Amino acid sequence: MDTQSIKQRFGIIGNSPLLNRAIDTASQVAPTDMSVLITGESGSGKEVFSHIIHQLSARKHGAFIAVNCGAIPEGTIDSELFGHEKGSFTGAHEARKGYFEVANGGTIFLDEVAELPLGTQARLLRILESGEYLRVGSSKVQKTDVRIIAATNVDVYDSVKKGKFREDLYYRLNTVPLRIPPLRERKDDVYLLFRKFVSDFSNKYRSPGIQLENDAVQMLSNYSWPGNVRQLKNIAEQVCVLEKDRNVSAQALLNYIPNEQNNNLPMAVNTASKEDFSERDILYKVLFDMKKDMVELKKLVAEIIQNGGGNMAHVIADNPQFINQLYQEVDLNNHSSEPTLTIKHPSQNIPNDFNYAHDAEEVEESLSLIDKESDLIKKALKKHKGKRKFAAQELGISERTLYRKIKELNL
Repeated sequence: MDTQSIKQRFGIIGNSPLLNRAIDTASQVAPTDMSVLITGESGSGKEVFSHIIHQLSARKHGAFIAVNCGAIPEGTIDSELFGHEKGSFTGAHEARKGYFEVANGGTIFLDEVAELPLGTQARLLRILESGEYLRVGSSKVQKTDVRIIAATNVDVYDSVKKGKFREDLYYRLNTVPLRIPPLRERKDDVYLLFRKFVSDFSNKYRSPGIQLENDAVQMLSNYSWPGNVRQLKNIAEQVCVLEKDRNVSAQALLNYIPNEQNNNLPMAVNTASKEDFSERDILYKVLFDMKKDMVELKKLVAEIIQNGGGNMAHVIADNPQFINQLYQEVDLNNHSSEPTLTIKHPSQNIPNDFNYAHDAEEVEESLSLIDKESDLIKKALKKHKGKRKFAAQELGISERTLYRKIKELNL
């Protein structure tokens, strides 16, 4: 069956070379029993290609079962896929066949396969290699003859590197990779699809047809379509139902297409995650402050070495801001209950023949994030004379987070 015949049979609209290549790949691999991994963004039509592979294969008279792996809870997915015995867990009042047993001799389509738990991935790997599996709560080995077509909208290899997906299962599923192009890579097909959807919905709702002006057609082509074909279909339905003027301009189309300029702005943080974001933000601030202090210390030590340790007054004169800051930090620590090293303020005259070899003491700075966080909160409270509202604003966190931190750190 040629590409055009496949398009007509399965209702595929478009003439993009990338789309034609995907259809050719599907038709070539269909007669075999090889596993296929379909990749593509959400809404790009991955399930349609799984039907193409099944219907053009020798298993077309067998069962075809589509399973959304991301929609099944982790605790029950093994039972759904492989079945279970009576009494194997709470609520198992009778034995039940799994999808792999029901689809014996046919095809099973595992959508969002990257969402499978690692334990289930190991069971799936065994089926791919030997066709064997165990029901939940059973020790009897079952056999099945099922062709597996998997699909995902994420980078599975990236999940492999993060340890979220088994590498051996990835290579076993990825026998034939099939990539479905997103709609933004099929700009010439956007208007064709829109016309098809508009015609279907006009017949369905018995409404007059829709005509797009040239600027509206151009807008459809230039939009990125993050929701792909599914989003385009929804917008076509909205235009058919809601638009009173059947001759649609670009200005009218803006009421249905999201403004991408606003979408590119930083995402607003909702109230539920604001507190966690603030804690992460304050940790970053601590790390940046530590890095800055280390750079200043390295610079100060380098100048002391270059001067041979003989002209401390010159070093102090060149770095008054950092020296005063260091003095203030140590002086603040002296008010705590912990023993600290008292440093004399460097504003007094220091003789040039000061013996650093005997009188200098090494102070090891604490690198604990908790200590740094505690110091920042103390400084903010001291700066604003104990007013927590202004201290929280200075730290970039909410008052609620500041209250909790004060309690946690016993400040």
